[in-house]
Amino acid sequence: MAPVVTELKLGKKISEGKTKEVYELPDVAGCVLMQSKDQITAGNAARKDHMEGKAAISNTTTNCVFQLLHESGIKTAFVRKHSDTAFIAAQCEMIPIEWVCRRIATGSFLKRNPGVKEGYKFYPPKIEMFYKDDAANDPQWSEEQLLEAKFCFAGLTIGQTEVDIMAHSTQAVFEILEKSWLPQNCTLVDMKIEFGVNITTKEIVLADVIDNDSWRLWPSGDRSQQKDKQSYRDLKEVTPEALQMVKRNFEWVAERVELLLKTKSHGRVVVLMGSSSDLGHCEKIKNACANFGIPCELRVTSAHKGPDETLRIKAEYEGDGIPTVFVAVAGRSNGLGPVLSGNTSYPVVNCPPLSADWGAQDVWSSLRLPSGLGCPTILSPEGAAQFAAQIFGLSNHLVWAKLRSSMLNTWISLKQADKKLRECTL
Repeated sequence: MAPVVTELKLGKKISEGKTKEVYELPDVAGCVLMQSKDQITAGNAARKDHMEGKAAISNTTTNCVFQLLHESGIKTAFVRKHSDTAFIAAQCEMIPIEWVCRRIATGSFLKRNPGVKEGYKFYPPKIEMFYKDDAANDPQWSEEQLLEAKFCFAGLTIGQTEVDIMAHSTQAVFEILEKSWLPQNCTLVDMKIEFGVNITTKEIVLADVIDNDSWRLWPSGDRSQQKDKQSYRDLKEVTPEALQMVKRNFEWVAERVELLLKTKSHGRVVVLMGSSSDLGHCEKIKNACANFGIPCELRVTSAHKGPDETLRIKAEYEGDGIPTVFVAVAGRSNGLGPVLSGNTSYPVVNCPPLSADWGAQDVWSSLRLPSGLGCPTILSPEGAAQFAAQIFGLSNHLVWAKLRSSMLNTWISLKQADKKLRECTL
């Protein structure tokens, strides 16, 4: 994302960490400027060095990661990139917990869990939390400790619902980034993230930064090729040559992280309707496909009245090499889906527009099919689009990310609805 170059009036410095500064923005309500620094640290700054250009490298990485997550549907504090070394974010009161998600056991986990060998894989990913306290070396906390702390930020008390939301969000964010790195032949080993409470909306959002200090990244799954900050931690001696090696690793990640916003896998949904009277039903499918970033075309053809034309249209989409899912929309007697399914190796989904009077009878023409046909029936237009997205998501990480975010957001909305109901009845 290209930065929007505008002059910003900086207010007072709100906070300063080891690698960034946070400033108020008097002219941008509810927002702050996150300014990166040319500094790299390890061991709670026990080791600290100046690295020319690191601010721009880290800012590029963070901006790409947050753009990916935001476009997927994850709620973040990220607003937009401002400059090569800074971005604008919603102002949050930060929750002083580092959430760590691990796929592979390595690093500090091995020290805290003797007997576990490096390389042990967690299914599902393992979630841990650490209280941010430099003086105490960021001790690991249990869920019970977090609940008993009775934190309150921006008027939001951190209770069981909020802890569960952060835990589920941590896993979802990790899985999205893990899936996104796979096309680059890179294994996301583990990562740490932080949450804050947006002072305007009073909701928990992913905040702070996610850069090459935040994860372990192993190309080809090989620890010896690590490109993350661990290459700096492992230095026996910090020399100019060693720092250049570390900087090259960070640059390598910053170059490739931009590719996370792209995919080489493309596909489309083609909705064939038996009559233009079904257009409203089909447009719901098209709109739902757009939410997943999937192109969708609408065509009118009848397998009963013009089977030759139906098969010609089908062949048109088979012949250009673009992966396609056909959705058959036909009321009354559905011959469209079965005819397509019997004449193509591409996926076909029935999504009949059922009427109130004969719908219970008509649906059987979509359900009772001759042998050798495999077209499922989904009555909901949105459900048909989601089914197509799940097919494309197997090879397209951007579609998969939207599906994973949708699943998370549905879970969060149910969790919040339950909390609201309990508060009303207690």
